[in-house]
Amino acid sequence: MLFAALDTPALKLSNRTVMAPMTRSRAVQGNTPNALMAEYYAQRAGAGLIITEGTSPSPDGLGYARIPGLFNAEHVAGWKLVTDAVHARGGKIFVQLMHTGRVSHVANLPAGARVVGPTDVVCPGEMWVDGQGMLPHSQPHALTEAEIAGVVAEYAASATLAIEAGFDGVELHAANGYLIEQFLNANVNTRTDGYGGSSVARKRFALEVTRACVAAIGASKVGMRLSPHGAFNSTGTFDHVEEQLLALTRELSAMGLAYLHVLDHSAMGAPAVSASYKAVLRAAFKGVFILAGGFDRASAQHALETGHADLIAFGRPFLANPDLVARLQGKTELNAPDFSTFYSGDAKGYTDYPALAA
Repeated sequence: MLFAALDTPALKLSNRTVMAPMTRSRAVQGNTPNALMAEYYAQRAGAGLIITEGTSPSPDGLGYARIPGLFNAEHVAGWKLVTDAVHARGGKIFVQLMHTGRVSHVANLPAGARVVGPTDVVCPGEMWVDGQGMLPHSQPHALTEAEIAGVVAEYAASATLAIEAGFDGVELHAANGYLIEQFLNANVNTRTDGYGGSSVARKRFALEVTRACVAAIGASKVGMRLSPHGAFNSTGTFDHVEEQLLALTRELSAMGLAYLHVLDHSAMGAPAVSASYKAVLRAAFKGVFILAGGFDRASAQHALETGHADLIAFGRPFLANPDLVARLQGKTELNAPDFSTFYSGDAKGYTDYPALAA
């Protein structure tokens, strides 16, 4: 099953593997994708579907050093290098739209941008700033309802640019504690207006962003990533989180989204997402269902064969193995990732992992 094609109205893929989105911090000039990034993604075009690293739809969302953006002509041109390279090798690629929100340091943002969030509460912890090292997250500005409408419009504009840049679609990152999940998560979103204070209000921003992107590029080109019980960036579980995300999933399904991408972060120390709850989400979503989180060849095959998912996403295995699909098919030993180079900014530990042919 893992190596069988997928043929649905929204997605036609050569196999059932997905390269999961992974921040790599190589957009060194103006947060613009470059030839090195094109080489990296093209090397991994054997994946059934590539989902890019988190890419900001707004200057305000560039919270990490050297992450890419997608909100101007230079970004479009840079990403066109990537999509052309992937398509030339027969691959399919979605861009993950990730606004960092309060998970940010102002020194990482371009001039005139600001750190924003659902409230003005600083995200606990630190992040890297080039030339300064690890620094505490910056104070966010609490978005007003009028400003939220502007952020929604930024997502839709970025989705439109994604298609111009040659992407096959966009994934909305509603996980890992970034802006959409900041609104979804009751531990972070303590607003009492139309965007907080109840499950319905907390879902509002996610749904408005999704509807705007669907209106801009079509539902068959839009997916969403969720991480139930994720604890990354000071989110964490809260009362009725499963009911809230199930209701959200049903609304996303009704819109006809291309896929739902569910991340179980238990391999990274978060509480596990139960098999029964994954099955509930799978039943509620009528499009393509992707599971991610700690899979290997055997567990991926099992999840597909038992109908628990349509596609399986792999993160670090794809990072270190440009030919991962061939290695999985041949049951060949995998390269180990070099953690010291994950975010280093150059080719080492990025495009120099050996392929079997080498």
